[in-house]
Amino acid sequence: MQLDFTTCDVFTRTRFGGNPLAVVEGGEGLPTATLQAIAREFNLSETVFVLAPTAPGAEARIRIFTPGAELPFAGHPNVGTAVTLARRRGLAADRLVLEQAAGPVEARLTRDATGLVTAAEITAPLPYAAIAPLAPAAAAACLGLPAAALRTTTHAPVVGGCGNPMAFAELADLAALAAATPDIAGFRAHLPPALCVGIHVHVAMPDGTRRARMFGPLVGVPEDPATGSANLGLAGLLLQAAGGDSLGFEVEQGIEMGRPSRLALRAWREADGAIRAAVGGGVVAVSAGRISLA
Repeated sequence: MQLDFTTCDVFTRTRFGGNPLAVVEGGEGLPTATLQAIAREFNLSETVFVLAPTAPGAEARIRIFTPGAELPFAGHPNVGTAVTLARRRGLAADRLVLEQAAGPVEARLTRDATGLVTAAEITAPLPYAAIAPLAPAAAAACLGLPAAALRTTTHAPVVGGCGNPMAFAELADLAALAAATPDIAGFRAHLPPALCVGIHVHVAMPDGTRRARMFGPLVGVPEDPATGSANLGLAGLLLQAAGGDSLGFEVEQGIEMGRPSRLALRAWREADGAIRAAVGGGVVAVSAGRISLA
């Protein structure tokens, strides 16, 4: 059995920037352990398997794996897969739906002057929800930082998200962000995989953007250069903290890893008060190949 794959860089307009993603066509009938082994072989933050859809109106069903675990939803796999499929299948529509464990995700496509799909924006499958409080000292222990490095005026540390649970903490400055180092013992004690994927830390920049880092060492992601699901949660959290009806901003991530990424975020309140969020960015094709399972 052979499986075709492509790789791309997501949340960037420049090859070898952003967050790498492997998109593997097929895999129906393969055991989960085999899919997990393939993801571990790629050793990227996420690998997507594109399967035949079961939901009406979906372009494909996808399964998303880190090197160590399967995820119900993740941002950069949806953005990257949407652009990859639109290009590969020659889709003329300006949107498509990807079926996954967390629910259907709609991707809105952007094309350049030649008609080539270059970017996508997705809306998280679930509204933002806080799951559990997180003590500042616990967050600091996971980051190898003193508690004084955390800032709690915008929001207190918390576990929450929009379909993929994540811990969030704001740091005092760029020096603290640069010094953050995942502490495995801290994660095991305070942020096990049963609670959340990892921790997303961020700092407000003078121009209104934010710089962020994400660590998920217990799911096989020591650091992620661009985390769509985490930034979706951050957008929802910031709107909840600030009040109001909507907000929009950009996040830069991956700077410390040498893989600069740019994510465009929006969050808004619906009529019932639920906070929804969307994230978008560019996608650049990098490689193609074939996996042999025989």
